[in-house]
Amino acid sequence: MKRKSKALLLLTVFTTLTIALSGCSGDKGSDNTSQITIGIAQDIEDSLDPHKVVAAGTKEVFFNIYEGLVKPDSDGNFIPAVASDVKVAEDGSTYTFTLREGIKFHDGSPVTVEDIKYSLDRCADASNGEPLVAAFSNIDAVTILDDRMVEVSLKVPDTEFLANLTTAIIPAGNSDPDKNAIGTGPYRYVSRSPQENVILESFEDYWGGKPDIDQITLKISANADSLVMDLNGGSLDMFMRLTSAQVDQLSDEFTIYEGTMNLVQALYLNNAVEPFNDERVREALCYALDRQEIFDMAFDGKGAALGSAMYPSFGKYFIEELNDAYPTNVEKAKELLAEAGYPDGFSFTIKVPSNYGPHIDTAQVLLEQLKRIGVDASIELIEWDTWLSDVYADRNYEATVIGVDASTLTAPALLGRYVSTASNNFVNFSSEAYDQAYAQAQASADDTEKTKYYKQCEQILSDECASVYIQDLAEFVAVRKNYTGYEFYPLYVQDFSKLKIVE
Repeated sequence: MKRKSKALLLLTVFTTLTIALSGCSGDKGSDNTSQITIGIAQDIEDSLDPHKVVAAGTKEVFFNIYEGLVKPDSDGNFIPAVASDVKVAEDGSTYTFTLREGIKFHDGSPVTVEDIKYSLDRCADASNGEPLVAAFSNIDAVTILDDRMVEVSLKVPDTEFLANLTTAIIPAGNSDPDKNAIGTGPYRYVSRSPQENVILESFEDYWGGKPDIDQITLKISANADSLVMDLNGGSLDMFMRLTSAQVDQLSDEFTIYEGTMNLVQALYLNNAVEPFNDERVREALCYALDRQEIFDMAFDGKGAALGSAMYPSFGKYFIEELNDAYPTNVEKAKELLAEAGYPDGFSFTIKVPSNYGPHIDTAQVLLEQLKRIGVDASIELIEWDTWLSDVYADRNYEATVIGVDASTLTAPALLGRYVSTASNNFVNFSSEAYDQAYAQAQASADDTEKTKYYKQCEQILSDECASVYIQDLAEFVAVRKNYTGYEFYPLYVQDFSKLKIVE
């Protein structure tokens, strides 16, 4: 599942203000520490507890602070982290881990097998209704074998379960993980000024070696219109997920890395509200969609088309043929609307997070496409926190344009949210056929059979038009030339430890 990335040097030289590099761009401060200022589109969540995190933007920051028994690398493989070794039973019924020797938490305390058991048991605890990590409902027991070995036994064998063990290991003695971030990652949490910044510092005792950059300031840069000014003006050294138009405005002080975001961007429809509770209406909107027009008008022709809730980096699970299930057909869309009782169309509101320019741009093109079938849509820009509460949590919306990420490199990370009873099923999709296929995938220990059922799930999402699937967005990352080493991952994460200062 390797994703290719390439660095493109901008060739056009713009006449810009002199770049002010004080306090950034690899400067060594008075204490001889190296630093970088990185823009992020949204603040992290108020809770610092890695087991409770919801937002993708928080997860990508926490990737640098917390680690599981294993962690993904940039090629999509699982490599040892808190554990130095893992043995998996042939049938996937047990996983045995050896604790890495000498590994420490950020507070200087040694990581113990008791910490591992505590963390896994905590995530599997269903006393409040459901476990903190949904997949951990399959854990039967976490057993300490000796002072270096822990065994995880499953209720139902699962050869994919290793991916879930990227879940953070935290100290058993941390009484308040909501406010006290203590992990084992390459960077330790220092401070946060809400809606302003998050400060991280390199961890001297990191088992993988101290990172090259000592201090990272994550500056909240929610205003898409000011990003180019902030980058060109020197207040930011790096920003992920720029648009091609923004890239074109940058000075030649930056290296531009091009990849994809590893997101399922869609016009997500609330299947429980009228008119989207009618499959014919949802199907009509699928036929109204013109992906290539969105690519051309908003993303300089770039983007990876999606026809269901899976993106290409997932390799064996991705069904490319679904991209062509609903070719643009305005007349067909109108016929379906008439059959559903909307011959003159209808109106609805698309709620879009105001801090994500690519989703706003996509929604704006969609508005024009929907007009062609007589549907009058409007865009309501809302703050990210409002989106999380109103759309994701309360499901108080008609439609939204957003990108959904995968928390782990497993099919359930993308498909589990469509199970009728799933707590994160914010589109209120309900399908007996889907629930059955997903349950069969979960029950199987054979990888070929699992894959077959997961693909059935994807086919059902397409057939029943759960939402209007659009693309895995092209991603542009601008990094000031004082730095190098940026790498893409097949998940929605950022690995700051790979960044290095150009000597």
